[in-house]
Amino acid sequence: MRRWRQALQALVLVAGTFGAFSSQALADPGADIRARLLHWTDDFNAGRKSEVCDLFSKDLISDYRGQGEAGYATRCRLLTRAIDDPARTFRYVPEIKEVIVEGDLAVVRLDWTLTVTPGEIKVVEPGMDIFRKEADGHWRIIRFMAYEEEGAAR
Repeated sequence: MRRWRQALQALVLVAGTFGAFSSQALADPGADIRARLLHWTDDFNAGRKSEVCDLFSKDLISDYRGQGEAGYATRCRLLTRAIDDPARTFRYVPEIKEVIVEGDLAVVRLDWTLTVTPGEIKVVEPGMDIFRKEADGHWRIIRFMAYEEEGAAR
């Protein structure tokens, strides 16, 4: 009986230690936001349409130079249309330059490199995303601005 009690105490100690590490990881909103962006990249590049819109809040207002302002429905439609395009493949790679978190808001400064095939056309799109931690605990983009770098391929 004593051995069982010691084994149980050891198990509780180990579980508590892992739980503490797990909570610390989740307590770092900057790391959580970076993970969300990288997960989105994987989803988009893998063509998982059902997942790509989850990065964006239903309250999204986005502004991409040359396209004007757009909300959630429009941006999701553009993303799913790109995934469905039978003639071209679109792949994104992010370069996250900075994540600043204050309360339930965060600002991310980043560059997205978009590669379009065939033709291996590469376009670098600098941008700024504003995230909000929503009621379900997930960080989502509520605002973003992006543009193509000067002299970008078309």
